[in-house]
Amino acid sequence: MGVLASFTVQTASAADCPGHPDAIGTSRTLVVDPRAYPVIGTMQYRKTLPLQEREVVLTFDDGPLPKYSNEILDILAAHCAKATFFLVGSQANANPEGVRKVRDAGHTVASHTQNHPVGMDHLPLDRSKQEIEQGIASVTAALGDGTAPAPFLRIPGLRRNDGIEEFAASKGLQLWSADFLADDWRDVSANRVYELAMQRLERKRKGILLLHDIQPRTVTALPRILSELKARGYRIVHVVPATPERPPTPTEPQQWQLHPSSEMVAISRWPKVSKFAVASPAVLPVPGLSNLDWHTADLGARAPRRGRGVALLPATPWPRQTSLPPAGALTALPIPAASIFKIPESARVTMLAFSARPTTPIARVRSTEVSSAKLTGKSRRQHRAAPTQPAASAGETAQAPEGASGTAPKPAAQTKRRSVRVAGLKKR
Repeated sequence: MGVLASFTVQTASAADCPGHPDAIGTSRTLVVDPRAYPVIGTMQYRKTLPLQEREVVLTFDDGPLPKYSNEILDILAAHCAKATFFLVGSQANANPEGVRKVRDAGHTVASHTQNHPVGMDHLPLDRSKQEIEQGIASVTAALGDGTAPAPFLRIPGLRRNDGIEEFAASKGLQLWSADFLADDWRDVSANRVYELAMQRLERKRKGILLLHDIQPRTVTALPRILSELKARGYRIVHVVPATPERPPTPTEPQQWQLHPSSEMVAISRWPKVSKFAVASPAVLPVPGLSNLDWHTADLGARAPRRGRGVALLPATPWPRQTSLPPAGALTALPIPAASIFKIPESARVTMLAFSARPTTPIARVRSTEVSSAKLTGKSRRQHRAAPTQPAASAGETAQAPEGASGTAPKPAAQTKRRSVRVAGLKKR
């Protein structure tokens, strides 16, 4: 209850931004112990800052650069919003006044190595250690009051490795990644920076936003981002390191997860199988046929009622063992008797009669053609013989030509009859 009360008071006081009624303000200050959680940011790690729903932490890399870093500070001041600046050591040496401006504005000053090396994860570990230590020393010198920056470190390009993480933890540094980006270091428009920041934040619902205070597109997009954050109900959280005079904010371990599981939310896990202790191995009896509810006794009686089914014998369905003859023994089969191949006399007569019939279609056609040819020849013969009937009746007889054989000549009618019949067959 005390934590909730202090949170409410801080929210009310942070919302008061004189001269800027539309400012988003800073809702609360989160105090963290770097040694308790040495790595944060869900882009690379499983844990992140213990934020509530719709809480955002603003971070800026690569400064200070006089022109754009000063404009970023002015925008944040107009919104009474606090952020964390990861400063490059060489930039701090070139612009120590910019480092002090960040501190005097109430923001958190952190380190971003000495020279911002690209591909730091591929550098020798000694070179990486030197970059980290020199960067902290340069920012400390730029502050000018003997104080060191906050023990927060961000690796350029988020190019971490195990050696860097172990060295940072040995120095008591908290290694910061991020929860979402706006791609403002790329060659994109300010409108695109705004869109990416809001789209990715809406998916995460909370987290650490990584921006750069040396980009003109960031200067253009930041006022719109802050205004939209307030319009959508988001709140700005300022993060500072714990000190002996300022203890860390009380939190629970699950709060350091981006979306901690709740007791009210079902977790998809396979149930664990209970382990039972058995006093002695129990032997279960083999089930008998009577336990299977197989009514095999009346199969033969019920089979005829199933149409054409074959009646089954009321036998046990289990296969029976069969005694086989020895491998060398040959089985002699009986020779068929000669009477099996004899054909009865009645069947032989029937077969002969059947073969004598012209049952094929070709035989039927041939017989039909011969009959029609006979009829045609007879009609033609009668038609031609009609004019010669009177001469035959008068007793005239045909004489055979000289030189013919002594055989009796055939009647003319028979000769014509044969020629007509042959001609009819040829024509057909």
